[in-house]
Amino acid sequence: QRDRHLLIAAINQASEGQADIPPVEVMLEGAKERFGQFFVTAVDEDERETEAAIVYMLETTERRALENQINQSQKMEMVGQLAGGIAHDFNNVLSAIMMANDFLLNAHKPTDPSFQDIMQIKQNATRAATLVRQLLAFSRRQTLRPQVLDLGDALSDLTMLLRRLIGEKVKLDLSHGRDLWPVKVDVSQFEQVIVNLAVNARDAMPDGGKLSVRTANVSAEEVAQAAYKGMPVADYVKIEISDTGTGIPAEIREKIFEPFFSTKEVGKGTGLGLSTVYGIIKQTGGFIYVDSELGKGTSFQIFLPRHIVVAEVQPEPQATNGSAKDAAPAAEAPKPRADLTGQGTILLVEDEEGLRALNARGLRSRGYSVIEASNGIEAMEALEECNGELDLVVSDVVMPEMDGPTLLKVMREKNPDIKIIFVSGYAEDAFEKSLPENQQFAFLPKPFTLSQLVAAVKETMAPQ
Repeated sequence: QRDRHLLIAAINQASEGQADIPPVEVMLEGAKERFGQFFVTAVDEDERETEAAIVYMLETTERRALENQINQSQKMEMVGQLAGGIAHDFNNVLSAIMMANDFLLNAHKPTDPSFQDIMQIKQNATRAATLVRQLLAFSRRQTLRPQVLDLGDALSDLTMLLRRLIGEKVKLDLSHGRDLWPVKVDVSQFEQVIVNLAVNARDAMPDGGKLSVRTANVSAEEVAQAAYKGMPVADYVKIEISDTGTGIPAEIREKIFEPFFSTKEVGKGTGLGLSTVYGIIKQTGGFIYVDSELGKGTSFQIFLPRHIVVAEVQPEPQATNGSAKDAAPAAEAPKPRADLTGQGTILLVEDEEGLRALNARGLRSRGYSVIEASNGIEAMEALEECNGELDLVVSDVVMPEMDGPTLLKVMREKNPDIKIIFVSGYAEDAFEKSLPENQQFAFLPKPFTLSQLVAAVKETMAPQ
């Protein structure tokens, strides 16, 4: 009905003998959204009997759906690039704030009236850095960096962000099992999984409700009894995320992890959230299942494999005079503060002038000699001037004229043993492909504090 007039107009053109009538795109009637393409061809007058035109139609519903998926994918890629660019620039700003804040903390004692204000700046900058890290994790597919993690602590760190995401109408209930086994996961990707599921739960409870996040150990015996489809019998740590929302109809439950499948209105969902969740869990070696009942809510159950921590074998203590008392371990002495001072010449390459000045000041305050350069070209000129006598290069990755990986390649041609630390607001794998194979380098993600910078410098300069 909506496009009937377009088809009538095309047929009228054919009846008048017009050639080359463009195809007519129409929406078809019916319960489901369907589309078709009508082709109208005029019949020559000397061949006409009763018909003036030949009309045939191809249904284009699937083709249009595929085109929409591709357009949506391209749009998400553009949004991802934009988000990544903003996060990268914001990391530069945060790095400068955190570095300047460290100088203030060093200059003020805890008894100073302004000390608490400086600490407040530090805490908020750290929170901002966490948000930017999550934005970067969302905007680009990162290589997983698994680390041994206590899920209870990780979820507790996310609590504030989750409360902000779900809003005031939804109550958040966190319940952790006792003595959770460790798991080995990528922290930022795990956070993305929880955030995605929490946002979906919020959207399923427009009038408010309860979001429950529970953790528990699940032994191999319990897995064998439950017989989860496709999950090998082993020890797992379970994270269950449940809501009291609208639920998922049975006929679409099996499709929810498919890319671009979405039950949300057009323009309100990408259809990528749950497929991303599924991909991350699978890549981590875990499993995810969903239970749902219409009108009562949905529960996602994530199973992550238990990580067995292998303790380092310590040499047995030598007994002295056969005395048990002598063999008893001494009480652990408190660890001394790390010595972050050092000596050596560092070439600092950073195109952000303010950040470069702060980084150079911080390194000089710890005893290092610093040569500054704003890009790769200046860095090569500085290398020539000092006859290659450098102990370390600290370089940004994304710079005008000559970027970090190109600079590394050129410098290694002149001095194969030169040491380098790359710093970047992007993840390390974002520029890995542009590096020559088998090149050694250290990586420090922005934003970083003064102590993190100096510790990375000292570690990299230490004799191997």
